[in-house]
Amino acid sequence: MKGREFAPSFISSSVLSEGASQRSAGSQAIIVYRLPWTWKCSKLLMKSIHAGLNTVAAILAIISLVAVFDFHNARKIPNMYSLHSWVGLAAVILYMLQLLLGFFVFLLPWAPLSLRALLMPIHVYSGLLIFGTVIATVLMGVTEKLIFALQSPAYSTLPPEGVFTNTFGLLVLVFGALIFWIVTRPQWKRPKEPNSVLLHPNGGAPEGAEGTMAVNFGNMDKSDSELNSEAAARKRNFALDEAGQRSTM
Repeated sequence: MKGREFAPSFISSSVLSEGASQRSAGSQAIIVYRLPWTWKCSKLLMKSIHAGLNTVAAILAIISLVAVFDFHNARKIPNMYSLHSWVGLAAVILYMLQLLLGFFVFLLPWAPLSLRALLMPIHVYSGLLIFGTVIATVLMGVTEKLIFALQSPAYSTLPPEGVFTNTFGLLVLVFGALIFWIVTRPQWKRPKEPNSVLLHPNGGAPEGAEGTMAVNFGNMDKSDSELNSEAAARKRNFALDEAGQRSTM
């Protein structure tokens, strides 16, 4: 099998791996964090699975690129002349940047929480954008492959190969729509962990910290009022004792 012929299969596998692993978008991240049976797992475990699936998708995308360039160079076919190749290469580059950003900022515990909070919306949006771009690249790639490969019978006559590939393209489109639907449903969002602390991007107080400070100040106010009432009661008792002593004298 020639490299050009199995490249679409690798690209399609890359789409499936990416869809199974992401965010979010955003978040963050697409459906790994949004499956209800994963909500009981720790956040670190889900981050590791998320990063692992994205790494597999990146490896498949790189293999597909190498296969295409090797086939073009062997057949003396020009490279990077079609819209499919431009969009595909842009998607791979953005995907690699997204993977590195997620690894160093969100997976490793080195980045400050304020930086994570600042980059999280960008991480989620870029993940969805790259996912949609990869789906578009797959649809353009399989169509381009059929136009060049099917000569007799021609693709315009809708042979069985064309029907099969068109059906495959529709399934890829439905798959992408399903992923976007899951991402946009609030009921599929992973619940916040009880002890999690999220910083606002503008450097404000952490969520939950204001409530904790309010509770602490409330306890302080309560303790101060109790001390004041005890002091007032002691003063009243002391005044009554003095009055009783004077009456006896």
